[in-house]
Amino acid sequence: MKAYRAWPLALLLPLLAACVVSPVEEVVASTVTYSCCEAADVEKLYQPGQTFTLNWIVESPDDPPVTPTPGPGVELTAHLIGPFESVEQLTAHAMGTLTVPRLVTYPAEPVRPADAPDRRPVSTIAIAPDAGPGYYNLISSMADQGHAVGGESVIQVVAGS
Repeated sequence: MKAYRAWPLALLLPLLAACVVSPVEEVVASTVTYSCCEAADVEKLYQPGQTFTLNWIVESPDDPPVTPTPGPGVELTAHLIGPFESVEQLTAHAMGTLTVPRLVTYPAEPVRPADAPDRRPVSTIAIAPDAGPGYYNLISSMADQGHAVGGESVIQVVAGS
């Protein structure tokens, strides 16, 4: 029978310490995501002085294990930037290849839907009465736990009647 030599404890402790995993804070992401928006929201023509209404689309995993609930830090934001003379001009500006003078920004108040997993959040943006006609870039985003995703759409403001 072979004799096994015991490792001295002084040599073994540094090796064990090197293998200890430090605690990792668990990140709990929302089981619900939000995206912009219903087609009717962006297909409608708006006039200066009207309110743009963004109906957020609620999306949940295919097979959620429990009733979907938004995470505690979910924040939905949206704003309009414009006016642009054309969709091509808006696109070039969004890509950073064109500078357009005298643009204005109309923001929506941030929405935090943590208390209403079954309701569809709504953002509203007041279009100023003196807003110029043209195309406006609608920029929307959902931020959760320090991560953000977003998108862009085009809405059109026409001269008031």
